[in-house]
Amino acid sequence: MSLTKNNIVENVHRLGFTKQKSVEVIESMLEIIKSTLEKSNDVLISGFGKFCVKNKKKRRGRNPATGADLMLNERKVVTFKCSGKLRNKIN
Repeated sequence: MSLTKNNIVENVHRLGFTKQKSVEVIESMLEIIKSTLEKSNDVLISGFGKFCVKNKKKRRGRNPATGADLMLNERKVVTFKCSGKLRNKIN
């Protein structure tokens, strides 16, 4: 089962916040994370992990449907590295 934004809102709501306030808190938190990543800054959440923006260089690729070669442009991707605490809980 995947954890959805709605599930997170429900969990925050159970802590005693109103449903509307729970939505506002989660939406605000996600907007802060998105705007920080848009500026190519890292987001570190202690005990959880780190979101980083990485630059990918231009490289040769292949269309899997046709097998045709093509060049993939430079781009930025978001990566996630979990913290040691989270890794230990998972394992």
